[in-house]
Amino acid sequence: MSMIERVIEKAKSDVRTIVFPEGNEKRTILAATRLMKEKIVIPVLLGDPDEIQKMAEQLGADLTDIRIENPAASAAYAEYAKALYEIRKNKGVTFDVAENMTLDPMYYGIMMVKLGDADGLVSGAVHTTGDMLRPALQIIKTKPDMKIVSSSFLMDCPDKSLGEDGLLVYADCVVMPCPTAEELAYIAIATADTAKRLCGFKEPRVAMLSFSTKGSAKHESVSKVRKAVEIAHNLAPDLLLDGEMQFDAALVPEIGAAKAKGSPVAGRANVLIFPDLQAGNIGYKITQRIGRAECFAVLQGLNKPCNDLSRGCSVDDIVHTAAMTAVQAQA
Repeated sequence: MSMIERVIEKAKSDVRTIVFPEGNEKRTILAATRLMKEKIVIPVLLGDPDEIQKMAEQLGADLTDIRIENPAASAAYAEYAKALYEIRKNKGVTFDVAENMTLDPMYYGIMMVKLGDADGLVSGAVHTTGDMLRPALQIIKTKPDMKIVSSSFLMDCPDKSLGEDGLLVYADCVVMPCPTAEELAYIAIATADTAKRLCGFKEPRVAMLSFSTKGSAKHESVSKVRKAVEIAHNLAPDLLLDGEMQFDAALVPEIGAAKAKGSPVAGRANVLIFPDLQAGNIGYKITQRIGRAECFAVLQGLNKPCNDLSRGCSVDDIVHTAAMTAVQAQA
């Protein structure tokens, strides 16, 4: 069974409600019908019901059992607008502005998650990451012990000698362009948690990556990674984490033993933390395209799960992201 198949089975074991602000988008409609039919999640589509039903008819999709909610006509609209005003009034948001914001399916969906009427949110087939992340940070905010939001990429590689039976977790590849040492430490801790909850890793082994291994080079960027290791050890002393180290030293036992003798992580890492977004984004795409790895992305660090899609996503991508969001919500 592949990693994503295990995630889907876990989602089915405790079915959660996932809201989709892009309810009139054709791939989202097709994904919602599949999610409902296969009992992976309970989908809620936001938007104009007539428009969504018309699109569904064109697609041959049956939405009989799927909840469609129009923010403007919803019985919950007034409650959500009032709650949003209370959350944002100290930032200068008036009640009238809060009412207008609540008409936006993205803000409405985020309020559903905030108030517990949905367990998670998935968007991005139409909207950008910022379109979703901005209201999520304003309303849902980060976990109490987490200062930032970052991303993890679950890389299911054909080479089963890598990581955990071919499964590696990369971060951050989407959100933080140039993290500080402290932010890198928080990314590492959040990613280890993602590896446990989504991938089932009993023992995340975190390598903090660099172009240097254990002092083989000197540069301010190397110093940043070393500092991140120190901070992470202080924040999570039980986490198996080491660095700085090069990619091959993290993954190849012989190289790890030669370059980082005595390291509890070198040569057998299953979680890889890149020093910045350029390295992380390039690294996951090389692994995906040249290494032929299947790639699944989630956001981490939010108080409740909200996940982003690529605007070029497929129906399968939406289904998989919804399942991962549901498993995050189970936690």
